[in-house]
Amino acid sequence: MEYRKLGNSDLELSVITFGAWAAGGWMWGGTERKDAVKAIIESYHQGVTSIDTAPIYGQGTSEEIVGEAIKDIRRDKVQIVTKYGMRWDLAKGDFGFSSKNNQGQPIDIYKYAGRESIIKECEDSLRRLGTDYIDLYQIHWPDSTTPIQETMETVAQLIKEGKVRYAGVCNYNAAQMQEAEKYISLVSNQVPYSMVKRDIEKELIPYCLEHTKSILAYSPLERGLLTGKMKPGYTFEAGDHRAGLYFFTDENIKRTNDALDKMRPIAEDKGITLSQLVLRWTLQQPGITIALAGARNAEQAVQNAKAGSVELTAEEVALISSYVAEIKLVK
Repeated sequence: MEYRKLGNSDLELSVITFGAWAAGGWMWGGTERKDAVKAIIESYHQGVTSIDTAPIYGQGTSEEIVGEAIKDIRRDKVQIVTKYGMRWDLAKGDFGFSSKNNQGQPIDIYKYAGRESIIKECEDSLRRLGTDYIDLYQIHWPDSTTPIQETMETVAQLIKEGKVRYAGVCNYNAAQMQEAEKYISLVSNQVPYSMVKRDIEKELIPYCLEHTKSILAYSPLERGLLTGKMKPGYTFEAGDHRAGLYFFTDENIKRTNDALDKMRPIAEDKGITLSQLVLRWTLQQPGITIALAGARNAEQAVQNAKAGSVELTAEEVALISSYVAEIKLVK
């Protein structure tokens, strides 16, 4: 496994970081708790020392699963990455969307990052995770109703108190990062990035490269689309959010698979899976520090982890990139 430092900090994460959204079951058609715990433990044995979670994932379930999985691991051997700023139990801030919890009950999600909410969320996360500090604490989504100054000064206070080591953001643009930097030193931004979603290359990646900020790429396998395992006509489980996304229309699955088929010989030559090839290509893109990869069972977790020790030559990256450029999805 390869490890990389975030920004100018001494916080080092495994390049493949375990993404625990699906582990929480919410919006993924449910989860089997014991399988999720085992997936995290097995990935740790493969060198994946960092785990990304959030309170909203299963409304606390994902953080509880992470806490259960790491309880027998020495705390300084793992890096816990979690978030704040999405409330399902408080109608305040920017309304996000309506959803259903894991019990099928309707909930409304709000993006809210006010001072008192962050302090409460941090305490709740520490309790669920079974720890007394969080390695990287990130705002989950921008909140237009709360000044960035208030949000970031609150996290700075949590750092002073020793409850948080480093501050990051998620889904911020370059201007929002610049504003946040007036009040706190950010080490990273967690944003979506994949072979079929590359819009951050225009502005955000250049900004992060210039200011030595790391990018944690989420959904690098585009929620399963880039595994090559999906075929036109794929049926999702009830409650799976992917069913309504344009990425997963039959036509777009076909277009993506056509490009993946061209990459397949490269993967076969290296003795790796297509998913591992896609993850490694992502990690070798300019500005991308970490790739988050989710898994709901140990087998998936082990396969993802192995991408952390693959190496692609510059020629291989260029060839893969030429195939990536051919993918034109239909919105």
